Amino acid sequence: MMTHTTLAQLRSLKLDGFAAALEEQLAQPAASALAFEERLALLIDRELLWRNDRKLARLLQRARLKYPQAAIEDLDTRAARGIDHRQITSLVLSDWIATGHTVLVGGPTGVGKTWLACALAQYACRRGHSVAYLRVPRLAEELRILHGSGGFGKWLLQMAKTDLIVLDDWAVAPLDVSTRNDLLELIDDRGSSRGILITAQLPVEHWHAWIGDPTIADAILDRLMHRIHRITLAGESLRKSAQKAGITLKAGDAA
Repeated sequence: MMTHTTLAQLRSLKLDGFAAALEEQLAQPAASALAFEERLALLIDRELLWRNDRKLARLLQRARLKYPQAAIEDLDTRAARGIDHRQITSLVLSDWIATGHTVLVGGPTGVGKTWLACALAQYACRRGHSVAYLRVPRLAEELRILHGSGGFGKWLLQMAKTDLIVLDDWAVAPLDVSTRNDLLELIDDRGSSRGILITAQLPVEHWHAWIGDPTIADAILDRLMHRIHRITLAGESLRKSAQKAGITLKAGDAA
């Protein structure tokens, strides 16, 4: 009876990992041979693991990544793709997000830019960072809805507090005046303690013309290019290669 009461109290305190580990210990006679301090350490360790798993699940759910299962450990680093494994490793282990750096994943269509961006963002979630995934071609419509409903200010504040923003398919569609201004606000709020991850086909030297307004373009590019890491993917479109070989790609392989 006392055990049931203890388990109920642990769960009422939201110590579910601790409670589950305690139930396992009670079901394993060998656990009684451990010292009290050893058993307690195992219980606390399980609680920490449980909390970390729950936090990661929440971060991934809020990130809404296009490919949430993309993992940096699964990255195809064959030489033909132009990926420097040392560059990727150095980047993911650095504090580029907390120091407000920009990462640009460039290259032609179909070479895996979106997948790599999602893998980097997923790793950021694993390190405890909050992430928001935004597709730039859809952003204009989403922003119009936010402005119309009066929710733009709240959304902008939420984005300003997010550790990493992913801007996927940058410069694919033309920018209208309102979206251009909103993009400046979004990027300007990043400061020196929030990261930006961009995927783009259009070379950087053409971004100024794509943005349109010279003053806003200067402001956006100054903030993005101040501290930037460039990853350029190469090779033939993975979709075309798979089609020629009669292979069906898994979701994300050619993003």
